[in-house]
Amino acid sequence: MSGIRVTYSGLISFSVGLISIFTGLVFTLIITRRLSPEELGTWGLLGSLLVYPLMIQPIIGYWATREIARGEKSAKTALLTSGYFSVVGSIVYILFAYIVSVESNVSLDILLLAILLIPMQFIQRALSDINLGWKPHTISFSLVVFESVKIPAGILLVYFLDWGITGAIITTFIAHLSSIVILGWYAREKLREKFQIQYVKKWIKFSWIPLYGGVQNMILALDVVIFTIITGSVTGLAFWTAATAVAYVVGHAGSISEAIYSKLISGGKKAHIEETLIRLLYFAIPLCSLSIVFAKPGLFALNPLYVDAYPIVIIMSIKTLLGLIRGMFDSTLSGLEKVDIDKEATWKNYIKSKLFFLPTLKNIHHGFYIISLTVVLLILSQNNIKEVDLVFYWSIIALVVQIPFTIYSTYLARENFELKKHTNTIVKYMITSILVFGVTYFLIQNFVVYKEIILEFMPQILILVGFTSISYIAITYFIDSRTKKMINSIKSELFHRN
Repeated sequence: MSGIRVTYSGLISFSVGLISIFTGLVFTLIITRRLSPEELGTWGLLGSLLVYPLMIQPIIGYWATREIARGEKSAKTALLTSGYFSVVGSIVYILFAYIVSVESNVSLDILLLAILLIPMQFIQRALSDINLGWKPHTISFSLVVFESVKIPAGILLVYFLDWGITGAIITTFIAHLSSIVILGWYAREKLREKFQIQYVKKWIKFSWIPLYGGVQNMILALDVVIFTIITGSVTGLAFWTAATAVAYVVGHAGSISEAIYSKLISGGKKAHIEETLIRLLYFAIPLCSLSIVFAKPGLFALNPLYVDAYPIVIIMSIKTLLGLIRGMFDSTLSGLEKVDIDKEATWKNYIKSKLFFLPTLKNIHHGFYIISLTVVLLILSQNNIKEVDLVFYWSIIALVVQIPFTIYSTYLARENFELKKHTNTIVKYMITSILVFGVTYFLIQNFVVYKEIILEFMPQILILVGFTSISYIAITYFIDSRTKKMINSIKSELFHRN
């Protein structure tokens, strides 16, 4: 029976995720305060370009997680093979970097310097995939180390030495290295196993499945590249990078459902799904409200230059919330799929499985998104519209395209496993969020003083965030029996582990 504990792993991951929100935003503050809009846009572009060399990594990691969760000994093979694959990834990156530099005003030297991050990311991903099937909560420990190390390194290299993007790249390299040490430590027991070539043969034989699934990320990352090429500038990307940094606070709620995938693969019960969904919404709804209410002060804190992008934060927060719900359902359906247990399964069996259907759905989603974005940008860019307004329309497209696919994923989930109706519970969370964050919004509008000196401005925001968070938890504790049970469960998991 699986030793993966969904509640414990989920709560640990979420708790650590909350810490990483703070540490991550501190580094983002350093970046947005020290880099010019052009440099910040280039930094956002780098994040998208680094997706392409990593598109071959799932050939290993996808299967390694599923195998390790079922007790197979493929960890060391996965790590070593990822190292070899990073060479291929580096070549792919150089190609894309050259194309983008030719079609825009981005420095090729800066793009090529980021190649340092590729082997680090391959190794980190491999170790994360191993731990996901072994001890899922340890991924969150590595995340908080990753984000925490970036702070002193960023202060030194970006703030004091003023190395700009070069400093940001080197900072990220050091942070990846620190994360690798943590992940390697937790995976050390699995890494004592022998290298087994039969796993590599299997991964290559069925590589088309994770590669096909990885197409979605490759397509999705095109939005930043397309915006850069069509506008011929990275200034608009600065607004996008700042806005999504605030909106992605919502994404941290996804860590609460992190372990459900591995649990189901290793034989977990469907009862875990409903419990995890309710807990996901308990945290995701207030975090979405937080991002919306603090959109303007959040951007002001990052850099007053980007405060006009606050409507983009609101739209992307809602989009991220919908994406979380869909992501959990997709992970659940993939976890329930058992086709890869059958050693005699053919490619036809895989094509008929959820392992193929779900990536197909995502590819359609992201393909439609990219086509819509390209058409709209081509039309609007002819009318001399400001770049921040172009980014606003970009966010609208992202949200509108997300809605129908989230609805369909919810339908698929209901078709494949029972989801009891908990409308009253969810409504309680929503009403509480509206009430609490409504009061906070009033306080922000009437009492917050926008001061450019960050040490004078941030204490006001942190006090309001603390007040709002405590109020939400307190109210839901008294009006919702599930919240009481959840808090008791947290106490049990943290202080009375079996």
